[in-house]
Order: sequence, then structure tokens, then C-alpha cells
Amino acid sequence: MSAWTKQDRFQAILSGELADRPIVSGWRHFIDKEQTAGDLADTTISFTNQYDWDWVKINPRATYLAEAWGNQYDFADYQTVFPRQKTTVIPKAENLWDLEVKKAAETPSLAEHLDAVRRIRQGLPDTPLIQTVFSPLTVLLFIVGRSAYVTKTVFGIEQPVTLESLFKEHRAAAHHALHAIALTLADYVQELKQAGSDGLFYAVTGTAHPGLFNEAMFDELSRPYDSIVLEAASYGKNILHTCGAHAQPEKFNDYRIDGISWDTVAEGNPGLEAELKSTKVGGVDHGLFAVNDIAQIRQQAADALKLMQGKPFILSPNCAIPLSVTDEALEQFKNTVLE
Repeated sequence: MSAWTKQDRFQAILSGELADRPIVSGWRHFIDKEQTAGDLADTTISFTNQYDWDWVKINPRATYLAEAWGNQYDFADYQTVFPRQKTTVIPKAENLWDLEVKKAAETPSLAEHLDAVRRIRQGLPDTPLIQTVFSPLTVLLFIVGRSAYVTKTVFGIEQPVTLESLFKEHRAAAHHALHAIALTLADYVQELKQAGSDGLFYAVTGTAHPGLFNEAMFDELSRPYDSIVLEAASYGKNILHTCGAHAQPEKFNDYRIDGISWDTVAEGNPGLEAELKSTKVGGVDHGLFAVNDIAQIRQQAADALKLMQGKPFILSPNCAIPLSVTDEALEQFKNTVLE
């Protein structure tokens, strides 16, 4: 191929093929610019153009999927990237039966983000775009006010319903809720195709950590519902993100995905040498961007590119870039693939 486009590289690398070079991107929250479709779109377009990223992970507000069922948040009060949760539509586990399947185009928070994707596509007509979608299990945890991570709590909910009550005492109701969420997300994913998304950044967040769900519970509560959403997204290229420590990326080797993103330096996780079937995405500790350690960012990027030489690879931070990042750190990071 004489001249590789951004779409050419993206499609080839996530098909397990080599391009003329690896591709690179980074993503972060802009918490003052994520409450409307217009603000999110304008900020995403500007951020992408500033660094000329090879592809875009659209980074909506963390709560947008939980909002679809009526949760309310205070967007004037954030803790890191999470607005304070004011209400949950599931104050007790027996309320799980109340969750219903939604039509994405008729649900305000989902329609808002479909509009954002359309606007981003118009502003970035030639750049691959993938929308962030959380797993049904993650969405359910957010709805009830529980963290999808072992070490964090949901900002604003002091006494959420217990995991024991959700998934043991009311197991059938939990499956009803997960199924309703999965079907809603599947409909949303189909609408995303029409809006211009090239696939998904599908985040199971920290739910793969064995301290939150053991293997049997994860396989029961996540895997079948993940399959529903990913099947609906089979039109595009899909990157799965398994977050935090003990993220078990090898657990997803049989998933219908094209790329796999995980924290290559977190406790209990393999590095880029891991035996994984999908294209690897990552390589640089996102925590380095919190302190803008440019020397270490460049070194880790160089090491990752050297290790993955001759293999399809997407260089990125291992998770979302902290809010304190500087322009220089991002410029230096992006330029490593061009040197």
C-alpha cells in the first residue's frame, strides 16, 4: 500500500495485520465539557486535532449509561472523574425487577451520546472513532451505587445495597436486570453504527478482579451479557478494557473482540509479553501522566514499541490519562511512534 490512511492502519492492526507503523492514541476526561453533546463533541474534536491522534476513544462522562435508568448525579461536584451520585433507582435488591429494556433513541442520556458521536464523526470524517460502553455488570453496579472496583467507593452513596443481597439473595432479579441492561446496550450499539462509530471501547472496568467476583461468579454475571453486547457490535472493531490490578486479560481470549487493553504495570498483571489472541493496546503507565514524567513516558513507549516490533500494536496509556496531564507530555508521547 503506497499511502496508509488512519482508517487503513486502524483496520489492519485490529485485524491482526501489520501496517506501515504502529498507531497511537490517548484519552482523558474533560469534566467541565462532558454534560452536553455539543461540548463533548467540540472538546473531543479539538483534543484529537491538537495531537493528531491516529484514532479516537470517545470519553463520555462516567455515569452516562447508569443515567439511562434514572440515576441522578450532581455535575457541580466531582471526585476525580465521578460526579456525586444523588439517587439510585435500585435502593434495595428487590427493585432489580423494576429495570426495563430501553430504546436508545428514546432514552435521553443515550440519545445525547448518539448525537455526540454524530457530531464527532462530522468533525473528524477520516479518523477512526470508537465509543466507550461499559459492560452490563458494570452498569448495574453503578446504578445501585456500588463501585466496579475493589478499592474504590461510589461518590455520594454511603450505604449501597450489598453484593450478597444483589447476587445471592436476589439472584434471579439480578439476572433479569443484567438482561434488560444488555438488550438496551445492544440496541444502543446498533444505533452507534448509524451515528458513525467504528466499534466499541468495551470496558469491564475492575469486575475481572478476583477480589470482587470469583471466576464462577464473573462467568455467570458478566460473560453471557458481554456476549449480547459484543454480538451487536460485530460490525466494527472492538477493544476490550479490563481495568486495574489482577485484571486477567487472558480471561478474554475467547471473547469476540479485536483488541485488548489492560494495565501492563499493575499488580498481578502480565506485561506486553502476555499470550493474548487480540491486538495488544497499551504499554505506558497512565500514572506517569499524573506527574508528567516525560523521560519515563518516552522510555516506556520506546520499550513497548521495541518489544512489539514486527507485530500489530496500538501504543496507548494503560488507562485514562489523569486530569493533570500537560500538553508537552502528550506531545512527547505521541511523537514516539514517528521517531
